[in-house]
Amino acid sequence: MRCYRLLIAVLWQFCVILALTGIARAAPNHIAAELIAEPATAGKTATLAIHMRPDDGWHGYWLNPGDAGLGMTLDWTLPAGTKAGEPLYPVPQTLLVAGLMNHVFKGDYAVLIPLTLPADLRAGTELPIAVDAQWLACTDEVCVPEKARLQTVVKVATGNGADPRFDKWRARLPAPLDAEAHFAVQGNRIRLGIPLPATMPLAEPHFFPAEDKVADYAAPQSFARKDDLLIVELERPKIAAKDAQSIAGVLRLNGAGDGLELNASPGFVPTGGEPISPTSPKLAGLPLLLLGALVGGLLLNIMPCVFPILSLKALSLARAGESEAQARAEGLAYTAGVMLACASLGALLLALRAAGEEVGWAFQLQEPSVVAALLLLAVALTANFLGLFEFTVPGFARAGSPQGAFATGLLAAFVATPCTGPFMAAAMGAALLLPVVPALALFLALGLGIALPFLAIAFIPALRRALPRPGLWMVTFRRWMAVPMGLTALALLWLASRLGGNQFALASGVLAVVLVAVLAFAGSRQRQGRPAAWASLAGIVLVAAATIVFLPQTVANPGAAAEGILPTKPFSEEALAEARASGKPVFAWFTADWCLTCKVNEQVAIERPEVRDAFAKAGVTVLRGDWTRRDPAITRYLTEQGAAGVPLYVWYPAGGEAPRQLPQVLTPSSLVDLAKP
Repeated sequence: MRCYRLLIAVLWQFCVILALTGIARAAPNHIAAELIAEPATAGKTATLAIHMRPDDGWHGYWLNPGDAGLGMTLDWTLPAGTKAGEPLYPVPQTLLVAGLMNHVFKGDYAVLIPLTLPADLRAGTELPIAVDAQWLACTDEVCVPEKARLQTVVKVATGNGADPRFDKWRARLPAPLDAEAHFAVQGNRIRLGIPLPATMPLAEPHFFPAEDKVADYAAPQSFARKDDLLIVELERPKIAAKDAQSIAGVLRLNGAGDGLELNASPGFVPTGGEPISPTSPKLAGLPLLLLGALVGGLLLNIMPCVFPILSLKALSLARAGESEAQARAEGLAYTAGVMLACASLGALLLALRAAGEEVGWAFQLQEPSVVAALLLLAVALTANFLGLFEFTVPGFARAGSPQGAFATGLLAAFVATPCTGPFMAAAMGAALLLPVVPALALFLALGLGIALPFLAIAFIPALRRALPRPGLWMVTFRRWMAVPMGLTALALLWLASRLGGNQFALASGVLAVVLVAVLAFAGSRQRQGRPAAWASLAGIVLVAAATIVFLPQTVANPGAAAEGILPTKPFSEEALAEARASGKPVFAWFTADWCLTCKVNEQVAIERPEVRDAFAKAGVTVLRGDWTRRDPAITRYLTEQGAAGVPLYVWYPAGGEAPRQLPQVLTPSSLVDLAKP
C-alpha cells in the first residue's frame, strides 16, 4: 500500500519529482526533522519525538495520507533490550487538491514514539538511538521525497527532568474514546455511531480512517446527533472497497486540532438524528469564483470562440425595441435558456466525472457525432438566413416570442462554451472539485454572464432606444449574417475531418447537402403557399436517422496535424518528465482544434519565427497537448493544474524551478521574454 501511495504522489507531480530527486539529497529538506528524547526512567516507557518543521507552503502527511501522499517510514537502530512502539500522530488537517483528499500537517508538528527500556538500567546510562526516516514533502503543486538519518541519546535519570515540549506535543494527540463505538454498512454507505455527550461542541468535524480503502476520502461526510450519540455517514470507495472487521480512526472535533481516537466494531447504529454541519471542503473564495464565472461568461460574448452565435443575438437585439413587455419577456426567456444549457452541461460533466470518466469543459465537442449535429444545424441556419426557407419556431428569424428566445438561449450557450476565457478558467477548474451545489452555482453564474448583455438591453429602455428601428435593412442584415454562419459550418466540417477523418467529414458534408435540398424543397412550397411541414419533417427525419445510424460507421483516426513553425513533441507524462530531467526550460501547450481562442493565440503569439528562434537559442522543449479528441492523460493534467479546459499554457523554468501557468491570452512578446536568460 505504501508503494501505491508513493506511485500516486509521484504521478501527481511526476515531472517535478524527476527533476528534483537528484538535487534533494544535496539540498536542505523542505521539512526539517529532529529526533528528541525525553528524560527516561529505568523499567518504564520513554518517549521519543520526531519534530517536523515544514517550510512555508509545504506540508507533511498523517499515517494514512488519504488519496495521495505518503506516510512516514521509520527504520530504527536501537540498543539491545529496547523496543520502539507505533508512532503517535497529532490530529491531521484536510487538504483537497485536484479532487484528491489529503490528510496533512501544515506548520510544526511532532510524531511521538513510545520506547520500552530494559528494567536493569542504571541512572546515568546513555542509550544511543538512531532512525532512518523517509517522508514526502509537498506543496499544493510539487511533491519531493525526503529522508534523513536522525540520532539522539536517551538519558536514564533518577529524578524528574521533564521536557516541557513533550507536554505540548502530547496535548495535540487525539484523546482515546472512553466508550465503545460501532459501525454498520448499508449499501455503499457506512454509519458510525460514536458515543459523545450532546453538550460537546462540534465545529468542522471530520473522520480520518486509519486504514486505506475503508472510505472515499474526498466524498462529503454527514454528521447527525441523536441524544448522546454522534452518527457519522461515510461513503465507501467505488473501487476495491475493503470489508473491514473494525474501523479505527480519528474524529476531529474542531478546527483547533482537538480530536478523539476510536476503534469501532460492528454493531447497531440508528438512523436519523439532528443533522449538523457536514464536513465539506471550505468554500473560501466562492464569491470570487462566482464573480469570475460571471465575468468570464460576459467576456465570452466578445471572445472569438463565440463569434458564430453573434448573428443570432444581433437579429434578436435589433428586434427588441418593439415592445417593452415583449423585450423583457424575451430577455428573461433567453436568459433562462442560456442558464439551463450551462447548468445541464455542467451537471452532465460532473456526473461523467463522478462515474470515472476523464472529461473536462467543452467535452461535447470531442465527440464526432456532436460536431456533425452542429454542422447540420449551422447549415440549416445559414440556409434560413439566406431566405432559402422560413422556420419561425426558434424565434430568431422573424417575429420574436419568449419560446423562440428560450430556444436561442439554449443554442447560444451550447455553442458559446467550447473555450475558457479570462476569469473563467479558475472558476470552471474549481467547479470540477467543489461539491455539487456550489459547482452548479458556478455554471449558472457562467450562463448569467453570457446572457447579461441581452438581458440588459431587454430591461433598460435607453439601450433599446439606441438600437436601429426595425425595417427593410433587417432583411439585408439577415442575409449578411449568413456569411459568419456559413464560415462556422465550414469550420465545423474541418473539425469533423480532424475528429473523425476525411471519410467522416465527406459523409457529413453529403448529409449537409441533402439537408439543404430538403430545406430548399420546403422553402419552395412555402413561397407557393402550399403546405411543406410533413414533407420537410420526413426529409429531416431521414437525415437525422442517417446521422445516428450510418455516420458513426465512417469515423476513423484522423491524420497527423500539419507541422507548424514551432518544433513540438506530443505531450505525455513521460515526455514531460524526460524534458524536465534535462534541466532545460519546457513549454507545455494545450490546445484543441475546436477552440478558437487557442487558434488565435497560436497565430498571434506561438507559431511565430521570433518565438521559434528564441526557444531554439534557450534550448526550450515544446510539448503540445492536443485535446481535440478525448485524452485521459491530458484531462488528468488539466485537472491537476486546476483548469477545466483549454487553452492552457505552462512554463517550466530551467534548473527544476516551480512551474507557472501563463495567461490564457498571450501576446507576441510574452513567450520571447520567457526564453530570455
